[in-house]
Amino acid sequence: MLYQFYQQQIFPHLLNQVMQTPSLMDKRRELLLPVAGEVLEIGFGTGINLPFYQNVDLLYALEPNQDVFKLASERIFASDIDVQHLQARAEHIPLADHSIDHVVSTWTLCSVKRLDQVLQEIQRVLKPTGTLHLVEHVLNTENKKIRQLQHLITPIQKHLADGCRLNRNIELALAKAGFQLDQYDYFYAEGIPKIGQQMLLARAQKLPSS
Repeated sequence: MLYQFYQQQIFPHLLNQVMQTPSLMDKRRELLLPVAGEVLEIGFGTGINLPFYQNVDLLYALEPNQDVFKLASERIFASDIDVQHLQARAEHIPLADHSIDHVVSTWTLCSVKRLDQVLQEIQRVLKPTGTLHLVEHVLNTENKKIRQLQHLITPIQKHLADGCRLNRNIELALAKAGFQLDQYDYFYAEGIPKIGQQMLLARAQKLPSS
């Protein structure tokens, strides 16, 4: 009962605040300004990305957590974008094959239960010329002590933060799923604890055989 109260009444507000850290907002802007057309955003959350979409006609907002999505209502009302909520998990995206120009993920791939399945679903719904735009925190490849700590804390972290895992190698997972990185940049985000500070901003294309 207490955990359910935390998940429904406390965590959505914590998430909304943490995700507005200035350094993260700067990376949202960098990632999203070039995005146009019809877009699927997995892990829409509280709609923080909405102001950064400049040329988007239709946005499918995939967010399974209704309590989190409720906090997006004011941002959706203030936006000119046609936002259609998909209350589903990214493991089973309710969209047709090869129907989406762009898929966006901002700090979401860390929290999905089946990352391999999610990436295959993104492959399925993307058009052959489509692009996956993502920014995620990643397994630290440069500091062994932090990497060990990430592995140690992840079992606790994923319960406290709606499935968030600190120890995922996102670049490796993308390669295994048949994506190639068109653009990418590893960086350390200011204002974030060191255990989750290393991040990846990337744009990935489907390989021709995908």
